[in-house]
Amino acid sequence: MLKSKPLTRRRLLKGITLSGSLVRLGLPPLDAMFNPHGTAYAAAAAQKPETRFILWFNGNGIPERYWIPARTGENFDLPPCLAPLGPFRHDIHVVSGLDNPAARMAGPGNDHHRSMSGLMTGTPFSGRGAGGPSIDQVLASHLGGASRFRSLQVGVCQESHGESIQRNMSWAGYDRALPPEIIPHNLFDRVFGARDLGWVNRKKSILDTVMAEAADLGDELGAADRRRLDDHLSSIRDLERSIASLPPEYARQVPEPESGGDMRDYPRIAKLQSDLLVHALATGQTRVASYMLTKCQSLVRMPWLGYTALRHHDYTHTNADSPEAQRIMRDICKWHIEEFAYLLARLKSVPEGNRTLLDSTALIYIHEHAEANPHKNNGLTAIVAGHANDKLLTNRYSKVAGTVSDLYLTVARGMLAVNLPTFPTGAAPLEGITA
Repeated sequence: MLKSKPLTRRRLLKGITLSGSLVRLGLPPLDAMFNPHGTAYAAAAAQKPETRFILWFNGNGIPERYWIPARTGENFDLPPCLAPLGPFRHDIHVVSGLDNPAARMAGPGNDHHRSMSGLMTGTPFSGRGAGGPSIDQVLASHLGGASRFRSLQVGVCQESHGESIQRNMSWAGYDRALPPEIIPHNLFDRVFGARDLGWVNRKKSILDTVMAEAADLGDELGAADRRRLDDHLSSIRDLERSIASLPPEYARQVPEPESGGDMRDYPRIAKLQSDLLVHALATGQTRVASYMLTKCQSLVRMPWLGYTALRHHDYTHTNADSPEAQRIMRDICKWHIEEFAYLLARLKSVPEGNRTLLDSTALIYIHEHAEANPHKNNGLTAIVAGHANDKLLTNRYSKVAGTVSDLYLTVARGMLAVNLPTFPTGAAPLEGITA
């Protein structure tokens, strides 16, 4: 069988480019980039694929009875909200018992403002924004320097109360928000570099401008890598078509939703955003990302679940302890997990040597609160996922005594090999999460 010629790490990062059209299609991980053991790039000394980090966020809180497992340890029973994670038991570690002490510090704002600042930065709400850099940006300063984007901020649902702390989860520093890109068209342009009139206004695909170069590269590749390259280009074409098929209003942001609420198909947008993020990670364009599925104090309506009478935040406080309200929150939070599971599946589908993209990624999934109605800031839940540096103890549920910042220290030091000495409100890594 024809084998590929060795390709350098620089070739991976450069990808397929045509400067005149401002198109950049990074290459996917190919066999030619790894040694026979599948653990090193072909032109480098023994070097594992670079680690990546994703911080995932959902606004409001959870119904604890449907979200938190009944018993700790291995092979725990998945509660209804976590059922979509069944295929990924050996890729996750569920955590509860986390505290967000910065959310209770005296200062301006309401429970949502203070919770969001404390959750992301470990610092109190400033009155206008977060009191310091968020954990994704701290890690980006260690991991992101050699990539095209130091970090990517990805968003999905638009509706929230309009203050900066509620619209943003990533912060470069005190009051310095890094807004998420919530329009798939714009994220596509950013990832693939098509910045002229916007690819959606063209009559041809952006791939039409690079097919000759792709064909030349294909001549250097073996049969397996040619198929991988063809799949990569086909998936980009599919993304183009999927985004182009969105209703016209999906290409713009709604500053203030009308009284009826925004009824967009957000599950459709979420999957497109996940696909684009996976492309960016797989092609080495970034190593750090934040993913804001719903905003802080989310006001999104959910027609795909049949819930349009109220907005997400309203459902958390309307007869919150009634069986019906708890079932509604169960369904909402199960949808959150379904989208997270989709991202895990996409990461796991990308081969990287003899492993997958999920094997080199660490993910943390967090909510704004624990039980939603009381804005509970202790006993918070999280999901840690991925196999970066093979450190995560998986197929487990742990109830811990520590802070959200302690969990960040755990993942930074244990999974990402980042010697993060401290993070606000963090004392030490948690035991029993990583090996």
